[in-house]
Amino acid sequence: MPPRLSPLTRAVLGPAPTPTLTATTVPLQLTSLLASLSLNTNARPASILSRLRDAPGAKQNTKRVGRGPSSGYGRTSGRGMNGQKVHGKVKPWFQGGQTPLVVSRGTRGFDNIRAAQLSTINLDSLQHWIDTGRLDPSKQITVKEIIESGLVGSVKDGIKLLGRGKSMLRTPVNIMVSRASTEAIEAIEAVGGRIITRYYTKDSIRNLLKGKSISSETPLPVGAEHVAQALADAKARPWLKRLPDPTHRWDVEYYRDPAHRGYLSHMLKEGENPSLFFGVPKETKPKKKRTGSARAKAEKDDLLF
Repeated sequence: MPPRLSPLTRAVLGPAPTPTLTATTVPLQLTSLLASLSLNTNARPASILSRLRDAPGAKQNTKRVGRGPSSGYGRTSGRGMNGQKVHGKVKPWFQGGQTPLVVSRGTRGFDNIRAAQLSTINLDSLQHWIDTGRLDPSKQITVKEIIESGLVGSVKDGIKLLGRGKSMLRTPVNIMVSRASTEAIEAIEAVGGRIITRYYTKDSIRNLLKGKSISSETPLPVGAEHVAQALADAKARPWLKRLPDPTHRWDVEYYRDPAHRGYLSHMLKEGENPSLFFGVPKETKPKKKRTGSARAKAEKDDLLF
């Protein structure tokens, strides 16, 4: 590439002659095409590449203090000897320049680290999995089938069924999940399906996937009369770990509620409430009225002297 001429040389020599295009030498179509193009006369030369730099004040040198006397900011780090500016500290609410937690997290409520982390599925995804043959609607769909089919990625404490795409559900299914929304329950029962909610834990889900447990809707029977039958059933099949039942009050009340289709709803008697604090009102006997002699005797017993 030939060297570029300096601005002074170009001013002395003048602009280079440019060839002119005429209609006699160039076809008419090419002439009209070139006439429509406008050359950019404000183009900057390539020589400015060596002079490119940041705008003044765009970049500031980092002031590293406390790194020895040779930098000029050692020892006292440029703060001087005494005074408030030497001994001062950052504000107690300063968090390094990040968005304050009071802004990002708020001032109300708290993060419940013990809350169950449930994976969610929706009715439209459930119907799509049935249409593609990944789930068999003729059998009961449990947490094990949902995980093995790939409908959810990872499950920690259970699966909750939500009602998105309820108009797309057309296949009656028998499904058992950890929890379900009211819309999902109504949509499944509207097409002739059945849903039941059951309590799961991380270990119980892991045992189901490994084949160490089986899904069951009925809890373990309690009572001496059920011991013989339970032992006979246990000896008839390989040893399996039973699924645990809830012990926390909130979980017990949830699975006792027929509105949630809980598997413990059979424990409620007629007229009872799922709440564990609910007490069946007892019949109260009317108080007997005191007769005149009884009232006089009571007043006499109340006398101190």
